Amino acid sequence: MKLDGKVSMITGGANGIGRLVSETFVQEGARVAICDLDDEEGKKVEKDLAEAEGEAEFFELDISDRQRVDKTVEEIENHFGPIEVLINNAGITQDAKLLDMTEEQWDQVIDVNLKGAFNCTQAVAPGMVERENGKIINASSIVGLYGNYGQTNYAASKAGLIAMTKVWARELGPKNVNVNAVAPGFIQTSMAEGVPEKVIKNIEDRTPLGRLGKPEEVAKTYLFLASDDASYINGSVFNVDGGLVI
Repeated sequence: MKLDGKVSMITGGANGIGRLVSETFVQEGARVAICDLDDEEGKKVEKDLAEAEGEAEFFELDISDRQRVDKTVEEIENHFGPIEVLINNAGITQDAKLLDMTEEQWDQVIDVNLKGAFNCTQAVAPGMVERENGKIINASSIVGLYGNYGQTNYAASKAGLIAMTKVWARELGPKNVNVNAVAPGFIQTSMAEGVPEKVIKNIEDRTPLGRLGKPEEVAKTYLFLASDDASYINGSVFNVDGGLVI
């Protein structure tokens, strides 16, 4: 097993790609802290993974609340032991064109997507540095690399995550803490189901592989970066986009 016994904190771990990451990590032997605001889905994932004989516990968490983050990290480590892998996966969208975007829409996305990742990393990293062992993986997006119409706030947050990944790789690398980012393209999730068929067709036509990505293809990228197989990878951004951005 690639993550045998590794304590892994996964934010946004109850839904979408995050849920699949939680399931994949448990299957590979990790002891998973599923962190999410969605109490109902979080408890369901915990139950499903327990029935599959995996080690997983749900922790309700608003990552934009620093005090709550600190308390949750303490709870996780009291329950499982020191956190060895942090997946900053949680994120939201509040789309609007620049001239229509409200301050509230801007603040909500930045608070969760960017500040939330900062909060979790700053809470977890000291222990990793002290033990000289850890993996931190940030969920960016190809939108953070090339932008997207109507997503000023989301693009800024995802570009910021890439920049923070580069900084943290330099700062934490000397203490054997690897920091990398994953930038998914257009993935077949429930969010994609609401996109008009002609838009999906356009995306597929522009993608060299000719299709949308599968959630498990993103989850397996997280798995690789969290494993010892990626021990010499630091400060990198892995595009999982079928070649859409080259």
